[in-house]
Amino acid sequence: MNHLKTNQESGRRKFIGNTGLGIAALVVAPGYAFAGEQHNTRKIRIGIVGGRFGAGFQFHEHPDCIVEAVSDLRPDRREILMKTYGCPKSYESLEKLILDPKIDAVFIATPAPDHVRHVVMTLKAGKHVLCAVPAALTIEDCYQLRDTVRSTGLTYMMAETSYYRQNTLSVRKFHKEGLFGEIFSAAAEYNHPGLDTLWFEDGRPTWRHGLPPLLYPTHCTAFLISVTGERLTKVSGLGWGDNSPLLKNNPYNNPFWNETAFFKTNRDKPFRVEVNWKGALRSTERGEWRGDKMSFFSAFEEGKDHTIVRVADATGKDDAGFQHKANITENYQQPMWWKTGLLPEPLRHNSGHDGSHAFITHEFIDALINKRQPTVNIYEALAYTAPGIVAHQSALKGGEYMDIPDFDH
Repeated sequence: MNHLKTNQESGRRKFIGNTGLGIAALVVAPGYAFAGEQHNTRKIRIGIVGGRFGAGFQFHEHPDCIVEAVSDLRPDRREILMKTYGCPKSYESLEKLILDPKIDAVFIATPAPDHVRHVVMTLKAGKHVLCAVPAALTIEDCYQLRDTVRSTGLTYMMAETSYYRQNTLSVRKFHKEGLFGEIFSAAAEYNHPGLDTLWFEDGRPTWRHGLPPLLYPTHCTAFLISVTGERLTKVSGLGWGDNSPLLKNNPYNNPFWNETAFFKTNRDKPFRVEVNWKGALRSTERGEWRGDKMSFFSAFEEGKDHTIVRVADATGKDDAGFQHKANITENYQQPMWWKTGLLPEPLRHNSGHDGSHAFITHEFIDALINKRQPTVNIYEALAYTAPGIVAHQSALKGGEYMDIPDFDH
């Protein structure tokens, strides 16, 4: 079953014809057919691997999906998956699960260092793949992943939550409508202070021990790339560490708690990314998009109003008393897109990462049903992932300006 062929145009026509949300909703999620009109006789049978992150999705609620089997190396996490998805069938490992002939696709929610190996194994077993972030941890693995997707002709999607955060959906709509004018710069930050509490479990190091922040960049890079379609081409990265014993002898030889990257895009625009694990920081995943007509600044906390700034001709005074043209600043009350016809009715409830999990669930299943490319396909996934890998290499070299490979060709 080859799902590389797209059916986007017919899906768009169906969407426009069947939903009162019309063009506005189509702009928010352009890949979708109308989610409220599900009349498919065929259902996707999915296997889910990974009893932590993997238990936070809604495949059992999707009208076009059946959770066929689940797997985790730990029996207690297998039980969590079986209970969450109402699935009586489980396997002790991914290797056993992918031998099940009933399974069409697999959601891989295993540790990041295993992603490429597990995805390649699953694709070669003839199954489509949805995989947690990041796509890969090395540039070499990025190439291997891309080449395997191409050679198998199967569908790959990365489960990037920032693509489907409610404010990102709105910003993508504003951009397509031209409200920003030209976005001349952007910034994103992912602060997760206290992450070191996950570095050890039962006295043993986990895969997160010492993970370089910029090897986990996709929650930030998706904020720009998924909105404008730009690619990140060059970068200078810098890191901060404090010689903490916790950083010693980690498997990544990483000396940094926090990292910042200064990117240049293929449109010669600047984009700043910060990923921070430690410090006096507010936990957040947020973006800023600055345009010559309008700018949008995400709130630091979910549920709070975002900020929009619009160019205006009113005369104002700065704090030194000088007159200038004063812009208009306003609060933006975020629509809850998960309540709309963008999702099948059973999935219209809040979910993890600002409502994104239900969207990821639907996008993957809908792409397979309609034999089209998913939004975060292999090329998008690598465009989000690879820049962080190079940025970390730059940080290890004191901020050396480095080229980022192009995986689109």
